[in-house]
Amino acid sequence: MTSGTYRNPVWDGYFADPFVLRAEGRFWAFGTGGGEESQDVVGLVSDDLVTWTPHGPVIDPATTPEGKPHHWAPEVLATDDGYVLYYSAGLRDQGHRIRAAVSATPGGPYRDTGLELTPDEPFAIDPHPCRDADGNLYLFYCVDRLTGPRVGTVIVVDRMLTPTRLAGDPQPVVAATGEWQLYLAGRAMYEATYDWYTCEGAFTVRRDGRYWCLYSGGNWQQQNYGVSAASAPAMLGPWTEEPGELPSVVRSAPDAVGPGHASVVTDDDGQDWLVYHAWDPEGVARRMHIDPLDWTPAGPVCRGPSTGPRQAPALLQ
Repeated sequence: MTSGTYRNPVWDGYFADPFVLRAEGRFWAFGTGGGEESQDVVGLVSDDLVTWTPHGPVIDPATTPEGKPHHWAPEVLATDDGYVLYYSAGLRDQGHRIRAAVSATPGGPYRDTGLELTPDEPFAIDPHPCRDADGNLYLFYCVDRLTGPRVGTVIVVDRMLTPTRLAGDPQPVVAATGEWQLYLAGRAMYEATYDWYTCEGAFTVRRDGRYWCLYSGGNWQQQNYGVSAASAPAMLGPWTEEPGELPSVVRSAPDAVGPGHASVVTDDDGQDWLVYHAWDPEGVARRMHIDPLDWTPAGPVCRGPSTGPRQAPALLQ
Protein backbone atom coordinates (compact mmCIF):
# COMPACT_ATOMS: atom_id res chain seq x y z
CA MET A 1 0.00 0.00 0.00
CA THR A 2 1.43 3.39 -0.99
CA SER A 3 0.43 6.85 0.09
CA GLY A 4 2.14 10.19 0.52
CA THR A 5 0.83 13.70 0.87
CA TYR A 6 -0.95 16.07 -1.45
CA ARG A 7 -2.06 19.68 -1.54
CA ASN A 8 -5.03 21.17 -3.38
CA PRO A 9 -5.54 21.98 -6.14
CA VAL A 10 -4.15 18.75 -7.60
CA TRP A 11 -4.08 20.28 -11.10
CA ASP A 12 -3.13 23.90 -11.77
CA GLY A 13 -4.93 24.27 -15.09
CA TYR A 14 -8.56 25.19 -15.70
CA PHE A 15 -10.50 21.98 -15.09
CA ALA A 16 -14.18 22.39 -14.24
CA ASP A 17 -16.82 19.68 -13.64
CA PRO A 18 -14.25 16.95 -12.88
CA PHE A 19 -15.27 13.33 -13.32
CA VAL A 20 -12.84 10.50 -12.49
CA LEU A 21 -13.06 6.99 -13.91
CA ARG A 22 -10.86 4.16 -12.62
CA ALA A 23 -10.10 1.92 -15.58
CA GLU A 24 -7.27 -0.25 -16.87
CA GLY A 25 -5.23 0.31 -13.74
CA ARG A 26 -5.25 4.12 -13.90
CA PHE A 27 -7.42 7.12 -13.02
CA TRP A 28 -8.85 9.07 -15.95
CA ALA A 29 -10.22 12.55 -15.29
CA PHE A 30 -12.53 14.39 -17.68
CA GLY A 31 -13.57 18.00 -17.31
CA THR A 32 -14.71 21.23 -18.97
CA GLY A 33 -11.91 23.43 -20.26
CA GLY A 34 -11.84 27.21 -20.15
CA GLY A 35 -12.40 29.63 -23.02
CA GLU A 36 -14.91 32.14 -24.30
CA GLU A 37 -15.26 31.24 -27.99
CA SER A 38 -15.15 27.51 -27.36
CA GLN A 39 -14.99 25.13 -24.41
CA ASP A 40 -13.83 21.63 -25.11
CA VAL A 41 -13.72 18.48 -23.04
CA VAL A 42 -10.26 18.05 -21.52
CA GLY A 43 -8.61 14.98 -20.03
CA LEU A 44 -6.01 14.03 -17.43
CA VAL A 45 -4.57 10.69 -16.36
CA SER A 46 -3.00 9.65 -13.05
CA ASP A 47 -1.67 6.64 -11.17
CA ASP A 48 -2.35 8.04 -7.70
CA LEU A 49 -5.14 10.69 -7.89
CA VAL A 50 -2.54 13.32 -6.97
CA THR A 51 -0.11 13.69 -9.89
CA TRP A 52 -1.86 14.26 -13.21
CA THR A 53 -0.76 14.38 -16.85
CA PRO A 54 -2.81 15.72 -19.78
CA HIS A 55 -4.16 13.31 -22.37
CA GLY A 56 -6.13 14.09 -25.47
CA PRO A 57 -7.79 15.22 -27.54
CA VAL A 58 -10.65 13.56 -25.68
CA ILE A 59 -13.29 14.02 -28.39
CA ASP A 60 -12.26 13.59 -32.02
CA PRO A 61 -12.71 17.14 -33.38
CA ALA A 62 -13.77 15.75 -36.76
CA THR A 63 -16.92 14.32 -35.17
CA THR A 64 -18.15 17.17 -32.95
CA PRO A 65 -21.45 18.90 -33.89
CA GLU A 66 -21.24 22.01 -36.05
CA GLY A 67 -22.31 25.31 -34.54
CA LYS A 68 -22.05 23.98 -30.98
CA PRO A 69 -18.51 24.75 -29.81
CA HIS A 70 -19.18 24.74 -26.07
CA HIS A 71 -18.86 21.24 -24.63
CA TRP A 72 -19.65 20.81 -20.95
CA ALA A 73 -19.43 18.35 -18.06
CA PRO A 74 -18.24 15.04 -19.53
CA GLU A 75 -18.69 11.68 -17.84
CA VAL A 76 -17.72 8.21 -19.03
CA LEU A 77 -19.45 4.84 -18.72
CA ALA A 78 -17.61 1.53 -19.18
CA THR A 79 -19.63 -0.97 -21.24
CA ASP A 80 -19.05 -4.44 -22.68
CA ASP A 81 -18.16 -2.80 -25.99
CA GLY A 82 -15.78 -0.13 -24.69
CA TYR A 83 -16.49 3.30 -23.25
CA VAL A 84 -19.21 5.91 -23.80
CA LEU A 85 -18.58 9.58 -23.03
CA TYR A 86 -21.62 11.76 -22.31
CA TYR A 87 -21.50 15.54 -22.57
CA SER A 88 -23.63 18.50 -23.58
CA ALA A 89 -22.99 20.65 -26.63
CA GLY A 90 -24.36 24.12 -27.33
CA LEU A 91 -23.43 27.71 -28.06
CA ARG A 92 -22.41 29.37 -24.80
CA ASP A 93 -25.45 28.78 -22.54
CA GLN A 94 -27.93 28.24 -25.37
CA GLY A 95 -29.31 25.11 -27.02
CA HIS A 96 -27.38 22.50 -25.07
CA ARG A 97 -28.37 18.86 -25.63
CA ILE A 98 -26.93 15.66 -24.18
CA ARG A 99 -24.72 13.76 -26.64
CA ALA A 100 -22.76 10.51 -26.63
CA ALA A 101 -19.34 9.62 -28.01
CA VAL A 102 -17.63 6.21 -28.08
CA SER A 103 -14.11 4.84 -27.77
CA ALA A 104 -12.42 1.46 -27.37
CA THR A 105 -10.11 2.89 -24.69
CA PRO A 106 -10.84 5.09 -21.65
CA GLY A 107 -8.63 7.96 -22.78
CA GLY A 108 -10.17 8.23 -26.23
CA PRO A 109 -10.27 9.89 -28.63
CA TYR A 110 -14.04 9.51 -28.49
CA ARG A 111 -16.06 9.64 -31.69
CA ASP A 112 -19.33 11.52 -31.40
CA THR A 113 -22.19 9.25 -32.46
CA GLY A 114 -24.28 12.06 -33.93
CA LEU A 115 -27.07 11.22 -31.49
CA GLU A 116 -28.86 13.68 -29.22
CA LEU A 117 -30.21 11.83 -26.21
CA THR A 118 -32.50 14.72 -25.17
CA PRO A 119 -33.87 16.13 -28.47
CA ASP A 120 -37.13 17.37 -26.92
CA GLU A 121 -35.52 19.48 -24.19
CA PRO A 122 -34.67 23.11 -25.03
CA PHE A 123 -31.74 22.88 -22.60
CA ALA A 124 -30.12 19.78 -21.10
CA ILE A 125 -26.70 19.55 -19.41
CA ASP A 126 -24.60 17.61 -16.89
CA PRO A 127 -25.18 13.98 -17.88
CA HIS A 128 -24.35 11.37 -15.25
CA PRO A 129 -24.63 7.69 -16.32
CA CYS A 130 -24.81 5.02 -13.62
CA ARG A 131 -26.03 1.52 -12.80
CA ASP A 132 -28.26 0.37 -10.00
CA ALA A 133 -27.55 -2.65 -7.82
CA ASP A 134 -29.06 -4.94 -10.48
CA GLY A 135 -26.96 -3.49 -13.31
CA ASN A 136 -29.76 -1.44 -14.90
CA LEU A 137 -28.61 1.78 -16.59
CA TYR A 138 -29.85 5.27 -15.77
CA LEU A 139 -28.93 8.78 -16.85
CA PHE A 140 -29.19 11.75 -14.50
CA TYR A 141 -29.17 15.14 -16.20
CA CYS A 142 -30.34 18.74 -15.77
CA VAL A 143 -33.19 20.54 -17.51
CA ASP A 144 -35.02 23.85 -17.16
CA ARG A 145 -38.49 23.86 -15.61
CA LEU A 146 -40.73 26.95 -15.47
CA THR A 147 -43.23 25.70 -12.88
CA GLY A 148 -43.08 25.25 -9.13
CA PRO A 149 -42.23 27.61 -6.26
CA ARG A 150 -38.64 28.13 -7.50
CA VAL A 151 -38.27 28.27 -11.27
CA GLY A 152 -34.97 27.16 -12.74
CA THR A 153 -32.66 24.26 -13.53
CA VAL A 154 -33.53 20.92 -11.92
CA ILE A 155 -32.16 17.37 -11.92
CA VAL A 156 -34.07 14.46 -13.44
CA VAL A 157 -33.32 10.79 -14.07
CA ASP A 158 -34.39 8.48 -16.89
CA ARG A 159 -33.87 4.81 -17.64
CA MET A 160 -31.44 3.98 -20.41
CA LEU A 161 -32.72 1.37 -22.88
CA THR A 162 -29.23 1.21 -24.37
CA PRO A 163 -26.10 3.24 -23.59
CA THR A 164 -27.17 5.74 -26.26
CA ARG A 165 -30.98 5.71 -25.91
CA LEU A 166 -33.22 6.98 -23.12
CA ALA A 167 -36.67 5.65 -22.25
CA GLY A 168 -38.08 9.19 -22.56
CA ASP A 169 -39.75 9.29 -19.15
CA PRO A 170 -37.58 11.50 -16.90
CA GLN A 171 -38.45 11.49 -13.21
CA PRO A 172 -37.73 14.31 -10.72
CA VAL A 173 -34.69 14.05 -8.47
CA VAL A 174 -33.77 17.47 -7.07
CA ALA A 175 -35.31 20.93 -7.43
CA ALA A 176 -34.48 24.06 -5.45
CA THR A 177 -35.93 24.27 -1.96
CA GLY A 178 -33.96 27.17 -0.45
CA GLU A 179 -32.46 30.56 -1.12
CA TRP A 180 -28.92 29.18 -1.15
CA GLN A 181 -29.76 27.65 -4.55
CA LEU A 182 -30.52 31.04 -6.14
CA TYR A 183 -28.59 31.51 -9.37
CA LEU A 184 -29.75 35.02 -10.26
CA ALA A 185 -32.67 37.24 -9.31
CA GLY A 186 -34.53 38.82 -12.22
CA ARG A 187 -32.94 36.62 -14.87
CA ALA A 188 -34.33 36.97 -18.40
CA MET A 189 -35.14 33.46 -19.63
CA TYR A 190 -37.60 32.04 -22.17
CA GLU A 191 -39.09 35.46 -23.04
CA ALA A 192 -39.85 36.22 -19.39
CA THR A 193 -38.05 37.26 -16.20
CA TYR A 194 -37.62 34.92 -13.24
CA ASP A 195 -35.78 34.64 -9.97
CA TRP A 196 -33.76 31.69 -11.27
CA TYR A 197 -32.64 28.77 -9.09
CA THR A 198 -30.16 26.09 -10.07
CA CYS A 199 -29.53 22.48 -9.07
CA GLU A 200 -27.01 20.67 -11.26
CA GLY A 201 -24.00 18.35 -11.48
CA ALA A 202 -25.53 15.10 -10.19
CA PHE A 203 -23.38 12.16 -9.12
CA THR A 204 -24.96 9.07 -7.57
CA VAL A 205 -23.49 6.36 -5.32
CA ARG A 206 -25.06 3.51 -3.35
CA ARG A 207 -24.13 3.21 0.31
CA ASP A 208 -25.78 1.01 2.98
CA GLY A 209 -28.58 -0.01 0.64
CA ARG A 210 -29.59 3.52 -0.30
CA TYR A 211 -28.81 5.70 -3.31
CA TRP A 212 -27.28 9.13 -2.72
CA CYS A 213 -27.34 11.87 -5.33
CA LEU A 214 -24.67 14.47 -4.68
CA TYR A 215 -25.52 17.69 -6.51
CA SER A 216 -24.42 21.31 -6.76
CA GLY A 217 -26.65 24.31 -6.20
CA GLY A 218 -26.56 28.08 -6.52
CA ASN A 219 -24.47 30.27 -8.80
CA TRP A 220 -21.28 28.57 -10.00
CA GLN A 221 -19.49 31.94 -10.01
CA GLN A 222 -20.37 32.89 -6.42
CA GLN A 223 -19.78 31.99 -2.77
CA ASN A 224 -23.20 30.37 -2.40
CA TYR A 225 -22.30 27.51 -4.77
CA GLY A 226 -21.74 24.20 -2.99
CA VAL A 227 -22.57 20.49 -2.86
CA SER A 228 -25.51 18.89 -1.06
CA ALA A 229 -27.13 15.45 -1.25
CA ALA A 230 -30.50 13.75 -1.61
CA SER A 231 -31.24 10.05 -1.14
CA ALA A 232 -33.71 7.43 -2.34
CA PRO A 233 -34.44 3.70 -2.02
CA ALA A 234 -34.30 3.32 -5.82
CA MET A 235 -32.89 5.24 -8.76
CA LEU A 236 -36.31 6.52 -9.83
CA GLY A 237 -37.04 7.78 -6.33
CA PRO A 238 -38.71 9.11 -4.38
CA TRP A 239 -35.75 11.38 -3.60
CA THR A 240 -35.65 13.23 -0.29
CA GLU A 241 -33.18 15.55 1.42
CA GLU A 242 -32.42 15.70 5.13
CA PRO A 243 -33.34 19.05 6.75
CA GLY A 244 -30.52 21.19 8.06
CA GLU A 245 -28.00 23.79 7.02
CA LEU A 246 -27.30 23.51 3.31
CA PRO A 247 -25.21 22.83 1.32
CA SER A 248 -24.44 19.85 3.52
CA VAL A 249 -21.49 18.16 1.75
CA VAL A 250 -19.02 20.96 0.99
CA ARG A 251 -19.21 24.75 0.84
CA SER A 252 -16.96 27.72 0.09
CA ALA A 253 -13.78 28.46 2.03
CA PRO A 254 -11.57 31.57 1.73
CA ASP A 255 -9.08 29.83 -0.60
CA ALA A 256 -11.59 27.65 -2.44
CA VAL A 257 -14.70 29.50 -3.58
CA GLY A 258 -17.70 27.79 -5.13
CA PRO A 259 -16.74 24.13 -4.66
CA GLY A 260 -18.94 21.94 -6.79
CA HIS A 261 -19.80 19.58 -9.61
CA ALA A 262 -18.28 16.63 -7.83
CA SER A 263 -17.64 12.96 -8.51
CA VAL A 264 -16.67 10.18 -6.11
CA VAL A 265 -13.82 7.67 -6.35
CA THR A 266 -12.77 5.04 -3.79
CA ASP A 267 -9.19 4.22 -2.79
CA ASP A 268 -7.85 0.78 -1.94
CA ASP A 269 -8.55 1.25 1.78
CA GLY A 270 -12.23 1.77 0.98
CA GLN A 271 -12.08 5.51 1.65
CA ASP A 272 -14.29 7.59 -0.62
CA TRP A 273 -12.81 10.76 -2.11
CA LEU A 274 -14.75 13.74 -3.40
CA VAL A 275 -13.30 15.14 -6.62
CA TYR A 276 -14.59 18.66 -7.28
CA HIS A 277 -13.69 22.02 -8.74
CA ALA A 278 -13.25 25.29 -6.87
CA TRP A 279 -12.19 28.78 -7.87
CA ASP A 280 -8.72 29.96 -6.94
CA PRO A 281 -8.63 32.98 -4.57
CA GLU A 282 -8.12 35.37 -7.52
CA GLY A 283 -11.14 34.01 -9.37
CA VAL A 284 -9.07 33.16 -12.45
CA ALA A 285 -9.88 29.48 -12.91
CA ARG A 286 -11.84 26.56 -11.53
CA ARG A 287 -9.28 23.94 -10.53
CA MET A 288 -9.53 20.27 -9.53
CA HIS A 289 -9.50 19.39 -5.81
CA ILE A 290 -9.77 16.11 -3.89
CA ASP A 291 -10.72 15.54 -0.25
CA PRO A 292 -11.95 12.58 1.82
CA LEU A 293 -15.70 11.98 1.82
CA ASP A 294 -17.15 10.51 5.02
CA TRP A 295 -20.55 8.95 5.63
CA THR A 296 -22.53 10.11 8.66
CA PRO A 297 -26.06 9.17 9.84
CA ALA A 298 -27.29 12.28 7.99
CA GLY A 299 -25.38 11.52 4.79
CA PRO A 300 -22.07 12.33 3.11
CA VAL A 301 -19.76 15.08 4.40
CA CYS A 302 -16.50 16.15 2.77
CA ARG A 303 -13.42 16.94 4.86
CA GLY A 304 -12.75 20.06 2.83
CA PRO A 305 -12.11 22.28 1.05
CA SER A 306 -8.51 21.77 2.16
CA THR A 307 -5.51 23.76 0.98
CA GLY A 308 -2.75 22.51 3.30
CA PRO A 309 -0.81 19.21 3.15
CA ARG A 310 -2.93 16.09 3.62
CA GLN A 311 -2.51 12.33 3.55
CA ALA A 312 -2.94 11.11 -0.01
CA PRO A 313 -5.28 8.31 -1.11
CA ALA A 314 -4.15 4.79 -0.19
CA LEU A 315 -3.41 2.74 -3.30
CA LEU A 316 -1.94 -0.71 -3.89
CA GLN A 317 1.34 -0.85 -5.80
